[in-house]
Amino acid sequence: MSEQQKKIAKSGIFITFAGDCKKALAFYKSCLGGELFLDLFTLALDGYKDKPVVSGSLISERITIYGSDLGPHEGKRTGNHLAVYFPCKNLSERTELARQLVTGEKGGPMKYFGEEKLLEITDIFNVRWILSL
Repeated sequence: MSEQQKKIAKSGIFITFAGDCKKALAFYKSCLGGELFLDLFTLALDGYKDKPVVSGSLISERITIYGSDLGPHEGKRTGNHLAVYFPCKNLSERTELARQLVTGEKGGPMKYFGEEKLLEITDIFNVRWILSL
């Protein structure tokens, strides 16, 4: 971790991606803003088309997402129910963020996601999110 990252690092979530970490964290940056930091493996590894991300982070004012392309030796295990919790400022912000996470696109027609307090969606990287009001 660089000195700049240490200064702004905070608790957050850690997600293991199967070769999509760089793409996923860049996507989340387009949705949530913030600064993106990537530490790439120095050599090419079998099974990866690009140098894998050893450690990456997206650090924004409201959330920090850490990630890696490298998973545990025993393989990826998913919890019984695990999701990223993100409190939204209002219904409009939540609707726009939900649409971006689900479609990967900004702008365009808005899908109605409802007004319930908690909204659960699955994004384009198959990560669950709980967006609250």
